[in-house]
Amino acid sequence: MEYVLGHGTENDFVLLPDPDARLDLGPAAVRALCHRRRGLGADGVLRVAPSEDPGATWFMDYRNADGSIAEMCGNGVRVFARYLVEAGLESGREFDVATRAGLRHVTVGEGEVTVDMGPARIGAESTAIVPSTAGPVGSVTSFPGIAVDVGNPHLACVTGADVDALDLTVAPGYDPALFPHGVNVEFLSPLTDGLATRLRVHERGSGETRSCGTGTVAGAVAGLRAAGRDTGTVTVTTPGGVLQVGVEAGTTTLTGPAVLIARGEVELGGSDTEPYAFTRVAQVARA
Repeated sequence: MEYVLGHGTENDFVLLPDPDARLDLGPAAVRALCHRRRGLGADGVLRVAPSEDPGATWFMDYRNADGSIAEMCGNGVRVFARYLVEAGLESGREFDVATRAGLRHVTVGEGEVTVDMGPARIGAESTAIVPSTAGPVGSVTSFPGIAVDVGNPHLACVTGADVDALDLTVAPGYDPALFPHGVNVEFLSPLTDGLATRLRVHERGSGETRSCGTGTVAGAVAGLRAAGRDTGTVTVTTPGGVLQVGVEAGTTTLTGPAVLIARGEVELGGSDTEPYAFTRVAQVARA
């Protein structure tokens, strides 16, 4: 099958064109593709499939690196949109993409892509638990946060702690009653007067990633709320790069780069009950 590799602020994806909806993409195949030592290496897979929604031509079938299905991916939809334009599957630079969280309107620029992410819904206050880097071995630190739904679930924690020093090698603890299907957890610094923040994220099904589009939006919403504001344009610096989040009455937008870096062909042997192995990989182009 054909593949394309791309990233949005170093949140990277294997993109699989499937215009005839023929790929049977099971969890084991996704895990094999995303494995960073045995596979192509990525935070997730984006399958380009025909849309059943009359409002869009193409459906973004997003899978986390562990093979689980996710509703939405903000960085992924930007990479997806970039591919549609460069592959000639969309003739214009503004169009809708179908996702499991609904339609997302995208505007593809020369370098950056803007996505209308829809409204962010604030939920209950909760707590994230992470290993302590300062106390005795085995000690933990609690971070108060707020649930934010951006088409997928988030727990955004605004903290005065140094977010760059947090140990996110293991998944933060959370309330499973509030998040029965798991949750993406963000840790961000309080907003500056210029509405800027630093953010790190641990994504369900992928671990800590260099960036997370929906998590960036959730963090911006939580940061504004902590600052006593409902709207604004927030500059979010992640380990993988800088994103702009616009929070307005009724919707949010996400703007950032989307880059396609390589394309090629790959064959997989195996099944969802047996380990997958790459039988042939041919990279045909790389920027």
